Amino acid sequence: MSFPWPTVESPFGVNLWSTFDYAVTKASNGTFIPSQFEFVVGELPLSTFPPVAVAISTYYIIIFGGDYIFKKFGIKPLVLNGLFQIHNLFLTTLSFTLFILMLEQLIPIIIKQGLFFAICNQKAWTQPLVTLYYLNYLTKFCEFIDTLFLVVKQKKLTFLHTYHHGATALLCYTQLIGTTPISWVPILLNLGVHVVMYWYYFLAARGIRVWWKEWVTRFQIIQFVLDLGFVYFATYQKFVYNYFPSRIETLPFICGDCHGTMLAAYSGCGILSSYLVLFIAFYIDVYKRKSSKKSKLVKSVKGGVAAQVNEYVYVSGRALSPTPQPTENLRSRKA
Repeated sequence: MSFPWPTVESPFGVNLWSTFDYAVTKASNGTFIPSQFEFVVGELPLSTFPPVAVAISTYYIIIFGGDYIFKKFGIKPLVLNGLFQIHNLFLTTLSFTLFILMLEQLIPIIIKQGLFFAICNQKAWTQPLVTLYYLNYLTKFCEFIDTLFLVVKQKKLTFLHTYHHGATALLCYTQLIGTTPISWVPILLNLGVHVVMYWYYFLAARGIRVWWKEWVTRFQIIQFVLDLGFVYFATYQKFVYNYFPSRIETLPFICGDCHGTMLAAYSGCGILSSYLVLFIAFYIDVYKRKSSKKSKLVKSVKGGVAAQVNEYVYVSGRALSPTPQPTENLRSRKA
């Protein structure tokens, strides 16, 4: 038996897509066969705008309505820590699976055809990748449950968190119907971040403190910077070819037309740009300003009196309760 060495066609030494196809086909009893999947608008769940709009609207009604009911009637927060752990473990596993499968498909395309081909050529919109794009799209609606946990736990609902979930589902929809080969860039990066992010949530729910929690938000900001570099470049190519064909020879950095609709290009630029601005503002507010306030508080403690600061963990607009700290040898100090 020979060792499965990595090749261009099989970057991980084994054919993960075939294994995935077999496993899903068997698990679904043949009702869903990944290798035979086709994205057909109107024939698949959430493949047209009306149900997408209803799903997103329902999400906002439930979370804001639920938050109002909990506060209005003084309902005690629910713990649900076990379910929360299962939810995050499921999403980190699913994100890792989709990430590896997508990477297996992309490496041969990029090595053989080049990066521009991979982000702009219609032939890069392959059947396996479209299948993975659609599965990733469906996970965006599963991630709505993130906010539901915040509501029942009575954690603060931030604008970034609530906006981010609804907008991401809409973004994935526009790219699917817009058939944009560049979809793999934001999706792959997002999956990589989600592997780390949901693993962090899982550890936090188990009371395990980690030193790298701030890096999760940093990774998200880096993700959006890379996303926008690719998306702006592809949109620029498409915009010039559509509206200024006579200037192609004189304008700089023109490589060729990019496949996909202008609606998909504009929505990608707009939504991803808003993410970058909001996440940077969020990072500054949470990690920089709050750390500055915390430093002042520590400096104000004199005579060996220790003040325990309840530090909330903020990632992707979510606030998690701090891990309980030992209270021995701590003395309360009145303001």
